[in-house]
Parts: sequence; structure tokens; C-alpha cells
Amino acid sequence: MTMIAWLACWGSFFLLAHIFVGYPLLVWMQAILHPRPVDKQPVTPTVSVVIAVHDGNRYIRGKLRNLAALDYPAHLVEIIVACDGCTDVTPALVRHCRDPRVRLLKFDVRRGKAACLNDAVAAATGDVLLLTDVRQKLSPMALRELVANLADGRVGAVGGELHLENVRTGFAKGVDAYWRYEKLIRQSESQSGSTIGVSGAIYAMRRDLWEGLPQGTVLDDVLVPMQVAAHGYRVVFEPKALAWDQPSQEPVAESRRKIRTLAGNYQLAQLAPWLLSPWRNPLWFRFVSHKLLRLAAPWLVLLLTLSTAALFTRSPLYALMFSGLVAAALMVAAGKLLPPFGRWLPVRLALAFYYLNLFAAQALFAFARKRGLHLW
Repeated sequence: MTMIAWLACWGSFFLLAHIFVGYPLLVWMQAILHPRPVDKQPVTPTVSVVIAVHDGNRYIRGKLRNLAALDYPAHLVEIIVACDGCTDVTPALVRHCRDPRVRLLKFDVRRGKAACLNDAVAAATGDVLLLTDVRQKLSPMALRELVANLADGRVGAVGGELHLENVRTGFAKGVDAYWRYEKLIRQSESQSGSTIGVSGAIYAMRRDLWEGLPQGTVLDDVLVPMQVAAHGYRVVFEPKALAWDQPSQEPVAESRRKIRTLAGNYQLAQLAPWLLSPWRNPLWFRFVSHKLLRLAAPWLVLLLTLSTAALFTRSPLYALMFSGLVAAALMVAAGKLLPPFGRWLPVRLALAFYYLNLFAAQALFAFARKRGLHLW
């Protein structure tokens, strides 16, 4: 029994260390020792902006104004808005837009984002696709910065940076800290080769590399870049191409979106099993380290807690490890029960880590139930 506890303890410890410290350090070192710079050039290919939307009347007018303000030759851009079974006035607002570049694809039956993206791309004529969501605003130079990367013939797709604004609560600050950590990993991945996924709010790609999405795909912003990489092209990160979004201020508001996103990683393994093969997926190690092992983290934390508890009297080291886990749990409890305490940086980070893993655990059950993953 002691040997099992020992294996569980150190196995879970080293896997957690790899997920949150080892892998980020590895790609950071690769970026420093073996950088792969992108040959950016000020090119202006034709671009098809694609937006899939369901009931987006709160945002669509602002989004279209935002796209009209992009610093890019207007005659080289078309804007395709695919309305997925909208029950509000979104289609009417798009139809009455005075910008002649805007085209409406109206689908009466709600089929999900993936189907709308497939149809919109089929109708697109631009050499480059800019995929963006209706809610986020793009910086004026975002499109130019993205396509400059595509001047490099080795680059097939490029993601922009999602910047969170109006970060008020302790929870939102924790989410912002986690997102900054995530962006550092993406930047290191990009500088050393290719990123695993892009932000769905802002990414561009060569239109001829679009393969199409399986019906019901949740994470187009992971599957599409992986398809591009499978064709031998790089997927890079462009921090100068900005999109702005509002973070959830409280866990309840964040849970539905995050659980669905994390469940989408399980769905990827089901829809695209080739991602799990090191012989077919050129980014297999990065995909497993950055995406799949994150899903195992809550169970690894639980295993580490139980195993160190079982070994508590065997060595001061195990007693220290278990006490550290208990102290972290107490910080989380204090941050939840005493919101002012949650403004302290260590507590904010502990809360962010707790909710990230709570949502990851709940995502497994959400995927097992298979409720509504194909919708928005």
C-alpha cells in the first residue's frame, strides 16, 4: 500500500509540475535557444471577414462599425455575417447596414457555430479569412498585423491577442492573471514553432487551408489551427493584433462558458482522433501537454492530496506537502468567504487555480452527458 501511495504521490506531483511549470519553461527555453522568427511583410491580400452569430443584436452594430474602422484597404475586404437561427433583430440590423461589403447569410434553423462557419467560408472569396466573434472589438491595425505574418510562406494561420478590460473583482483579476500566463505560453510556442490553438475572437488563415469543421465542433479555434499545422504550416501568435473583451466578474458567470470550452477538448478527441496520434499530429507533444493534461489536473491534485495524507507520517517531506495543500485550500475558502481577503495576490492566484480545476472536473461530466455542446 505504501508503494502505491508513493507512486501516486510522485506521479501526480511530476505531472502537475510538467503541466503548469515544466512545459511552459520548456517552450520558453526553445524560443530562446532555437527561435523561429516570422518574415513579416506589409502585404494586403483580399480578406473575407467571417462572423457567426446567434441573437447578437446587442453587439452587431458596434461590431460592424468596428470592422469598418479597420486600417485596411476597404475594396479588399468583404464581411460575411452568418446568422444561426436568430430569434432577435440581428438579421434585420445586418441587412440594413449601409456598408456594401457586408453580406448576410441567414439560416432559419439553429445548427451551431461550426455549420455556420463552414457555409460562410464556402461563400467567401478572399485569399485570407479573418474569423472573429461578434462581441469583441478589434484594434484598427489588427488585420494588417495578422496578414503581415501570412507573407511568410511557412505560416498558415495566425492568432491575435485577447485583452481583458474592466477587470474589477478579485475573481476577474485572477482570470486576467491566468490569461496573461496563458498568453506567455502561446508566445513561446509561436516563437519556437507553432501555437496550440488561437483566440476565437481574432485569428486569420489562408482560405485554401480551410478543411471544414465536423458538425457540432465547439473549439474551432483549436481544431482549425491543428488542421493547418497538419498540412505542414506554422500557426503563430501576433501580440500586436488586439481584440478587447470583458471578463466575467464572478465565478457563476464564467462557469458555463469555461465548462463548455473545456468539455470541447474532450470532444476534439472524439471528432478528430488523429490529434491523439504522435505519427499523424506534428504538434502531438504540445497538444497533450498544453490541452489534454490540463483536463487531468483536478484529478491529479486530488490524487496528490490523498497520497500525501497516506504518507503523512512516513517523512517530514510528505507532511510538508500535505500541509501546503491544506494551506492552499484554506486560502481558497478564505477568499470565497471573505471577498476583501481575495484581493491579496496569493489568494487571487489560488482562487483562479481552484476554479480552473473545478471547471475542468465539471467539464468531464458535462461531456459525458453530451448536453448542448454543439450549440453556442
